Amino acid sequence: MAMSYRVRFWDIRERPDRRKGFEVRWTVNGREKSESFLTKGLAESRRAKLMTAARDGEPFDSRTGLPASELRALKQRTTWYVLAREYIEQRWDRTPGNTRRTLADALATITPAFVEPGASCREPRVLRRALYSWAFNKNAWKSDASEEWQAALDWLQRHSLPVGELDDPDVLRRGFDALCRKVDGQAAAAKTVKRKKAAVNEVFGVAVERGYFAQNPLSGLRWRAPEAADEVDPDCVPNPAQIA
Repeated sequence: MAMSYRVRFWDIRERPDRRKGFEVRWTVNGREKSESFLTKGLAESRRAKLMTAARDGEPFDSRTGLPASELRALKQRTTWYVLAREYIEQRWDRTPGNTRRTLADALATITPAFVEPGASCREPRVLRRALYSWAFNKNAWKSDASEEWQAALDWLQRHSLPVGELDDPDVLRRGFDALCRKVDGQAAAAKTVKRKKAAVNEVFGVAVERGYFAQNPLSGLRWRAPEAADEVDPDCVPNPAQIA
Protein backbone atom coordinates (compact mmCIF):
# COMPACT_ATOMS: atom_id res chain seq x y z
CA MET A 1 0.00 0.00 0.00
CA ALA A 2 1.80 3.14 -1.29
CA MET A 3 0.97 6.22 0.77
CA SER A 4 1.97 9.76 -0.15
CA TYR A 5 1.80 13.27 1.28
CA ARG A 6 1.99 14.78 -2.19
CA VAL A 7 -1.65 15.80 -2.57
CA ARG A 8 -2.92 18.61 -4.78
CA PHE A 9 -6.52 19.81 -5.15
CA TRP A 10 -8.19 21.42 -8.14
CA ASP A 11 -11.30 23.55 -8.34
CA ILE A 12 -14.65 21.79 -8.64
CA ARG A 13 -15.45 21.12 -12.29
CA GLU A 14 -19.03 21.58 -13.51
CA ARG A 15 -20.23 19.14 -16.16
CA PRO A 16 -23.84 19.98 -17.09
CA ASP A 17 -24.03 17.08 -19.57
CA ARG A 18 -23.62 14.53 -16.75
CA ARG A 19 -26.22 13.34 -14.23
CA LYS A 20 -23.73 13.99 -11.46
CA GLY A 21 -22.52 17.29 -12.82
CA PHE A 22 -20.08 18.43 -10.12
CA GLU A 23 -16.68 16.76 -10.00
CA VAL A 24 -14.13 16.91 -7.18
CA ARG A 25 -10.61 16.43 -8.54
CA TRP A 26 -7.27 15.94 -6.81
CA THR A 27 -3.96 14.20 -7.37
CA VAL A 28 -1.99 11.86 -5.12
CA ASN A 29 1.67 11.56 -5.98
CA GLY A 30 0.82 12.83 -9.47
CA ARG A 31 -2.05 10.37 -10.06
CA GLU A 32 -5.38 12.03 -10.80
CA LYS A 33 -8.46 11.07 -8.75
CA SER A 34 -12.05 12.28 -8.93
CA GLU A 35 -15.52 11.85 -7.45
CA SER A 36 -18.79 13.18 -8.91
CA PHE A 37 -21.84 14.56 -7.07
CA LEU A 38 -25.37 15.65 -7.86
CA THR A 39 -25.07 19.10 -6.29
CA LYS A 40 -22.31 21.64 -5.91
CA GLY A 41 -22.86 21.71 -2.15
CA LEU A 42 -22.09 17.99 -1.84
CA ALA A 43 -19.01 18.40 -3.98
CA GLU A 44 -17.76 21.32 -1.89
CA SER A 45 -18.34 19.36 1.31
CA ARG A 46 -16.36 16.39 -0.01
CA ARG A 47 -13.52 18.61 -1.22
CA ALA A 48 -13.36 20.35 2.15
CA LYS A 49 -13.19 16.99 3.95
CA LEU A 50 -10.32 15.79 1.80
CA MET A 51 -8.46 19.06 2.21
CA THR A 52 -8.88 18.89 6.00
CA ALA A 53 -7.34 15.42 6.02
CA ALA A 54 -4.39 16.71 4.02
CA ARG A 55 -3.92 19.74 6.31
CA ASP A 56 -4.02 17.42 9.34
CA GLY A 57 -1.02 15.57 7.94
CA GLU A 58 -2.72 12.38 6.80
CA PRO A 59 -1.05 10.46 3.98
CA PHE A 60 -3.20 9.53 1.00
CA ASP A 61 -3.30 6.16 -0.75
CA SER A 62 -1.87 6.46 -4.25
CA ARG A 63 -4.14 3.75 -5.66
CA THR A 64 -7.53 4.78 -4.28
CA GLY A 65 -6.80 8.44 -3.60
CA LEU A 66 -8.30 8.19 -0.12
CA PRO A 67 -6.78 9.56 3.09
CA ALA A 68 -5.44 6.94 5.49
CA SER A 69 -8.32 7.28 7.96
CA GLU A 70 -10.98 6.67 5.28
CA LEU A 71 -9.09 3.77 3.78
CA ARG A 72 -8.69 2.19 7.21
CA ALA A 73 -12.43 2.59 7.90
CA LEU A 74 -13.21 0.76 4.66
CA LYS A 75 -10.75 -2.01 5.44
CA GLN A 76 -12.19 -2.48 8.92
CA ARG A 77 -15.47 -3.61 7.38
CA THR A 78 -13.60 -6.70 6.23
CA THR A 79 -14.34 -9.68 8.46
CA TRP A 80 -11.69 -11.45 10.50
CA TYR A 81 -12.30 -14.63 8.49
CA VAL A 82 -11.53 -12.86 5.21
CA LEU A 83 -8.48 -11.16 6.72
CA ALA A 84 -7.13 -14.47 8.03
CA ARG A 85 -7.53 -16.12 4.63
CA GLU A 86 -5.81 -13.19 2.95
CA TYR A 87 -2.91 -13.67 5.34
CA ILE A 88 -2.67 -17.40 4.56
CA GLU A 89 -2.73 -16.70 0.83
CA GLN A 90 0.04 -14.12 1.19
CA ARG A 91 2.26 -16.11 3.55
CA TRP A 92 1.74 -19.71 2.44
CA ASP A 93 4.19 -20.12 -0.44
CA ARG A 94 7.17 -18.84 1.56
CA THR A 95 6.38 -20.71 4.79
CA PRO A 96 7.81 -24.13 5.77
CA GLY A 97 5.48 -27.03 6.49
CA ASN A 98 5.63 -26.95 10.28
CA THR A 99 4.87 -23.23 10.37
CA ARG A 100 1.97 -23.75 7.97
CA ARG A 101 0.47 -26.29 10.34
CA THR A 102 0.95 -23.95 13.31
CA LEU A 103 -0.72 -21.06 11.47
CA ALA A 104 -3.64 -23.22 10.34
CA ASP A 105 -4.10 -24.63 13.84
CA ALA A 106 -3.94 -21.22 15.51
CA LEU A 107 -6.37 -19.57 13.09
CA ALA A 108 -8.74 -22.55 13.15
CA THR A 109 -8.84 -22.23 16.94
CA ILE A 110 -9.32 -18.47 17.31
CA THR A 111 -11.54 -17.74 14.29
CA PRO A 112 -14.71 -19.38 15.70
CA ALA A 113 -14.33 -17.12 18.75
CA PHE A 114 -14.28 -13.93 16.66
CA VAL A 115 -17.97 -14.10 15.79
CA GLU A 116 -21.02 -12.01 16.62
CA PRO A 117 -22.24 -12.16 20.25
CA GLY A 118 -24.61 -15.06 20.76
CA ALA A 119 -23.61 -16.83 17.54
CA SER A 120 -22.83 -20.50 18.04
CA CYS A 121 -22.01 -23.07 15.39
CA ARG A 122 -24.06 -26.27 15.64
CA GLU A 123 -21.11 -28.42 14.62
CA PRO A 124 -17.96 -26.91 16.15
CA ARG A 125 -15.85 -29.95 15.31
CA VAL A 126 -16.91 -29.79 11.66
CA LEU A 127 -16.13 -26.07 11.55
CA ARG A 128 -12.73 -26.60 13.14
CA ARG A 129 -11.85 -29.32 10.65
CA ALA A 130 -13.10 -27.22 7.72
CA LEU A 131 -10.95 -24.31 8.82
CA TYR A 132 -7.81 -26.33 9.51
CA SER A 133 -7.98 -28.66 6.52
CA TRP A 134 -9.43 -26.35 3.87
CA ALA A 135 -9.96 -22.64 4.64
CA PHE A 136 -6.45 -22.17 6.08
CA ASN A 137 -4.74 -24.72 3.84
CA LYS A 138 -3.92 -23.12 0.51
CA ASN A 139 -2.99 -26.45 -1.03
CA ALA A 140 -6.58 -27.61 -0.51
CA TRP A 141 -8.05 -24.69 -2.48
CA LYS A 142 -7.44 -26.55 -5.72
CA SER A 143 -10.69 -28.40 -5.04
CA ASP A 144 -13.98 -27.27 -3.49
CA ALA A 145 -14.73 -27.90 0.15
CA SER A 146 -17.10 -30.77 0.91
CA GLU A 147 -20.77 -29.92 1.30
CA GLU A 148 -20.57 -30.38 5.07
CA TRP A 149 -17.52 -28.16 5.38
CA GLN A 150 -18.95 -25.51 3.08
CA ALA A 151 -22.12 -25.28 5.17
CA ALA A 152 -20.01 -24.63 8.28
CA LEU A 153 -17.88 -22.04 6.46
CA ASP A 154 -20.98 -20.30 5.10
CA TRP A 155 -22.21 -19.93 8.68
CA LEU A 156 -18.86 -18.46 9.67
CA GLN A 157 -18.89 -15.98 6.79
CA ARG A 158 -22.27 -14.69 7.97
CA HIS A 159 -21.23 -14.27 11.60
CA SER A 160 -17.51 -13.41 11.50
CA LEU A 161 -16.80 -10.07 13.19
CA PRO A 162 -15.63 -7.06 11.17
CA VAL A 163 -11.99 -6.23 11.74
CA GLY A 164 -13.05 -2.88 13.22
CA GLU A 165 -14.49 -4.66 16.25
CA LEU A 166 -11.24 -6.41 17.10
CA ASP A 167 -9.89 -3.40 18.95
CA ASP A 168 -12.22 -4.29 21.83
CA PRO A 169 -10.12 -5.89 24.62
CA ASP A 170 -13.01 -8.14 25.68
CA VAL A 171 -13.30 -9.52 22.15
CA LEU A 172 -9.56 -10.13 21.97
CA ARG A 173 -9.48 -11.84 25.36
CA ARG A 174 -12.32 -14.08 24.26
CA GLY A 175 -10.26 -15.09 21.26
CA PHE A 176 -7.10 -15.78 23.23
CA ASP A 177 -9.07 -17.69 25.86
CA ALA A 178 -10.20 -19.97 23.02
CA LEU A 179 -6.54 -20.76 22.31
CA CYS A 180 -6.34 -22.30 25.78
CA ARG A 181 -8.99 -24.93 25.03
CA LYS A 182 -9.23 -27.95 22.80
CA VAL A 183 -12.38 -28.63 20.78
CA ASP A 184 -13.65 -30.92 23.59
CA GLY A 185 -13.24 -28.09 26.12
CA GLN A 186 -10.21 -29.54 27.89
CA ALA A 187 -7.20 -27.34 28.61
CA ALA A 188 -4.59 -27.13 25.88
CA ALA A 189 -0.90 -27.53 26.71
CA ALA A 190 0.78 -24.27 27.72
CA LYS A 191 3.43 -24.56 25.00
CA THR A 192 0.70 -25.07 22.41
CA VAL A 193 -1.10 -21.96 23.60
CA LYS A 194 2.03 -19.84 23.38
CA ARG A 195 2.82 -21.15 19.92
CA LYS A 196 -0.67 -20.34 18.67
CA LYS A 197 -0.62 -16.91 20.31
CA ALA A 198 2.64 -16.07 18.54
CA ALA A 199 1.07 -17.05 15.21
CA VAL A 200 -1.98 -14.85 15.83
CA ASN A 201 0.30 -11.96 16.86
CA GLU A 202 2.00 -12.24 13.47
CA VAL A 203 -1.36 -11.98 11.67
CA PHE A 204 -2.23 -8.81 13.57
CA GLY A 205 1.20 -7.37 12.85
CA VAL A 206 0.76 -7.85 9.11
CA ALA A 207 -2.76 -6.39 9.37
CA VAL A 208 -1.23 -3.19 10.77
CA GLU A 209 1.23 -3.05 7.86
CA ARG A 210 -1.63 -3.42 5.39
CA GLY A 211 -3.65 -0.60 6.91
CA TYR A 212 -6.36 -2.51 8.77
CA PHE A 213 -5.30 -0.91 12.07
CA ALA A 214 -3.56 2.34 12.94
CA GLN A 215 -1.71 0.40 15.65
CA ASN A 216 -1.67 -3.19 16.83
CA PRO A 217 -4.65 -3.69 19.21
CA LEU A 218 -2.74 -6.49 20.94
CA SER A 219 0.01 -4.17 22.15
CA GLY A 220 -1.97 -2.95 25.17
CA LEU A 221 -3.95 -6.13 25.85
CA ARG A 222 -3.67 -7.44 29.42
CA TRP A 223 -3.74 -11.20 28.90
CA ARG A 224 -1.26 -13.89 29.84
CA ALA A 225 -0.99 -17.41 28.54
CA PRO A 226 -0.91 -20.14 31.20
CA GLU A 227 2.55 -20.96 32.46
CA ALA A 228 4.12 -24.24 31.41
CA ALA A 229 4.21 -26.78 34.22
CA ASP A 230 7.77 -27.64 35.27
CA GLU A 231 6.87 -30.46 37.67
CA VAL A 232 7.69 -34.00 36.62
CA ASP A 233 4.79 -36.42 36.63
CA PRO A 234 6.03 -39.63 38.33
CA ASP A 235 3.53 -41.68 36.33
CA CYS A 236 5.28 -40.57 33.12
CA VAL A 237 8.86 -41.31 34.27
CA PRO A 238 10.06 -44.86 33.59
CA ASN A 239 11.66 -46.77 36.46
CA PRO A 240 15.09 -48.45 36.11
CA ALA A 241 13.52 -51.80 35.29
CA GLN A 242 11.48 -50.31 32.47
CA ILE A 243 14.52 -48.54 31.11
CA ALA A 244 16.49 -51.77 31.15
